[in-house]
Amino acid sequence: MKNILLAVTGLSPQVITETLYALNQMNRAVHVIDIITTRPGKDRLLSQLLDGGKGPYYRYLEEYGIPEESIEFGPDNIHVIRDSLGDEIDDIADENDNARGLATCMEFAFYHSRDPENAVFYSIAGGRKTMGACLTLAAQMYGRPQDRLYHVLVSPEFENNRHFFYPPGKSRTIEMRDPSGEIVYKETKYARINLVHVPFFSIRTLLSPKLLDHPQDPATLMLSLIRETEERLAVDLIKGKIRYRGVELDLMPVRMALYAFFALQKKNCPEPDRNCKTCDCCFIDIQSVMERQPEITALYRRLCGTRPLDEMSDTGILGLNPENFNSYKARIKQDLMAAFGIPAAEKLEIAPVGRRPNTRYGLRIAREVIEVMVEN
Repeated sequence: MKNILLAVTGLSPQVITETLYALNQMNRAVHVIDIITTRPGKDRLLSQLLDGGKGPYYRYLEEYGIPEESIEFGPDNIHVIRDSLGDEIDDIADENDNARGLATCMEFAFYHSRDPENAVFYSIAGGRKTMGACLTLAAQMYGRPQDRLYHVLVSPEFENNRHFFYPPGKSRTIEMRDPSGEIVYKETKYARINLVHVPFFSIRTLLSPKLLDHPQDPATLMLSLIRETEERLAVDLIKGKIRYRGVELDLMPVRMALYAFFALQKKNCPEPDRNCKTCDCCFIDIQSVMERQPEITALYRRLCGTRPLDEMSDTGILGLNPENFNSYKARIKQDLMAAFGIPAAEKLEIAPVGRRPNTRYGLRIAREVIEVMVEN
């Protein structure tokens, strides 16, 4: 069986050799290392951990008698999270970066879990906390009985110390700083590294085979398990939430007001006797949306409570135009995708029909399953 270490790292490449050392102490060999990181994280791994074949990683292998060729690891095994344009990101700075990081973790978890002869060791010790959370979620989606989720704990005075990458076979003295910031020296024999096995629940065995053909987003995988829940869409203006198939989504008031407007438009269809699946008579063009600005403003007022509307900007939801309408619509779809998955989002989004300049907008989902709650 081939053991694969799939890790996330940030600016502390030491976590890789520390994890390898701890696994070695448990007699768990590693045959492949794949690392998910950011652009600065890649630079640290290349310059500090590998250093052109002379870095601490290679010294660790030599000291502990591990043949270099027994582990597949090099620059090609360092994978940088990329944005929607394909550029390497510098950090997990916002929701979009986090979504790309999660997608990358899902892709590698899926890829490495396809071979039943592999065991994946997920290491969540490095990088931003959100990176560890993303890798944990990926393990919960695709993990198998032979896979493990690990966190490495290092003695506080040695953790993130730029001189410490693993306890060497022969103790040596390294420079560090005490809690007050003063320089002190301590021998590496006092370092303690513990590998913590983190239990996790995997849904892999509950997934249908077609969902294991290629990587999926977590929302799609989770929603696939809800087979008996009635397909109802609740637009709750009281709590500012959308509920669908047992999952809740909190929407920002500006987006909630616009979405609720289209939900009510669907509910108040001018042709209630027609079949919703083949009818789009409740869809309206952007000019009609702007003409009905007072209705959207009233919904926004309900969501914002007692705040005076004259204190609010009149260039956003209170003054819709084609540009900000399209922006709100796109952001609502992103929220729906993140909460409910791509297939559901395509059904729930504010969707266009027709070609420009005759494009109209509305909800595809049948009006019979929509419930709009406006009062306690």
